[in-house]
Formats: sequence, C-alpha cells, structure tokens
Amino acid sequence: MLPKFLKPYHVKLSNLIRIGPKTDGGYVIDKRVLNKTKILITCGLNDDWEFEKSFLEQKPAIKIITFDHTVNQDFWVKRFKKDIIHFLLLKKLRISKILDIFKFINYYLFFRENRKHYIKKVVLKKKNNKEITIPKILKNYDKVFLKVDIEGDEYKILDDIKKNSKKIIFLVIEFHSMHKNIEKIKRFLNKLDLKIIHIHANNYGGIDKYGNPKVIELSLLNTKEVKVNNVFSKKQYPILNLDFKNFKRNDEIKIKFNE
Repeated sequence: MLPKFLKPYHVKLSNLIRIGPKTDGGYVIDKRVLNKTKILITCGLNDDWEFEKSFLEQKPAIKIITFDHTVNQDFWVKRFKKDIIHFLLLKKLRISKILDIFKFINYYLFFRENRKHYIKKVVLKKKNNKEITIPKILKNYDKVFLKVDIEGDEYKILDDIKKNSKKIIFLVIEFHSMHKNIEKIKRFLNKLDLKIIHIHANNYGGIDKYGNPKVIELSLLNTKEVKVNNVFSKKQYPILNLDFKNFKRNDEIKIKFNE
C-alpha cells in the first residue's frame, strides 16, 4: 500500500480529462486549468510529443516550450538508421511502423513558430550553455502548465519546482524508482500549494516486493488558482476509461493506500 500523503484530493470526475494517447505519454488533468494556462513547458521529450500535440488541440495557439538535451541531430540519425535496419529485417511491416521511420519530419513540422524545443538539460545548477535550471525556465512566465519526465533526474529539481510553485498552475510529473525515493517525494509535497488530484502507476516500471508501483505519474493542481475541496478522493485507481496501460503487454497496477 502507498502512504496516505500520495492519495489524491477529491475532484469531480467530470472535471478530469485525458491529454495525450491511451498509452504511455498520456496524462490525466483537470480541464478547468485549460482556460487559465498561459504556456505549456515540458522537461523531457524523447521522440514523443503526443501530449503536447493533444494539448494544442484542446487549446489552439498555446505557446509550447520543451527541453531535452538528448534529442538532437545525432539522435535522429541514429534512430533513422536503426529503423531502416528493422525495416529491412521485416520487423516494421505495418503502415504505422513504416511511417514512424520518418518521424523526424513530424518533429520539424511540429516544433516551429510558437512551439520550441531547446537542446538543453534541466539541472539544479547550470555549468554550461547546454544546461538550464527551473528558475531560469520559469523566470518570465506565470500560470504555467509544467510536465516533467526526465527519467530519475526529477529528484534533483524538486526543490526548485517547489520554490517556484506559485508560477505553476498544474504539474504533471513522473517519479521513477519511487520505492527508493519516497522520503524525497514526501518532503516535496509537504506544505505545497500544488495538490495531487490524480495518480497512476506506470506499469513499465513493475512493482516492488510490497506490491507497490516503482514508477508513478502524479497530476497536481494549484489550489490557489482552482478550488479543491480538502477531502480525499474515494475513486478507485486506475480509473476506468480514463487511465490506460503504459505498456499494453503488462497488467495494469492497482493502487491502494494506507488509511
């Protein structure tokens, strides 16, 4: 069972919507923040911007900024070569898989105008021009929708997120190796205006010896911007028709909390 401090606060089911695909990369948010959000900022991109694309459909003309130091020209060249080899070995036969070989074209078509990708690593302390900090990212913005999925490095920037939480209207964050970092998550959530309104277990990460997920996705709402009743949710997680498996071949992980 997960500790009670990870239990979401109650939000009407009608206010919860899914942004992104019905697989890995999709997240549950409170639709009330859409009209209030001024900018979407993403830390961690890889080769998946379906969430950003879906967000844009919900709020056309929204400014989108993403940061990922690993997605550069070399990244796309290596990916293209690998995909071509798989195609020649007859491992990519479906039309969707064949089209995916040329995903770099979609990348260049999406990230233009007011949608930017910066090849920078999000860090606690900047050491060179290839790095950037959360305070620097948020400096000129407010009412920010922030998405963080940086494969374990999220723990290094939690303090900066907390210190700048007044600028954030909604936070989606993925915590990796949660079983090893539970105290860090607890300290982050303590006395924070951002309150959990949804939780989902990423079944890619599996479970620990107690049956708890090793990777969780949290959706947090700024209660100074959007009212949330100070009562815990009674919903069962995952939520039917709202949550979906990150990895289709693995079973969904049910979440229970200590009372």
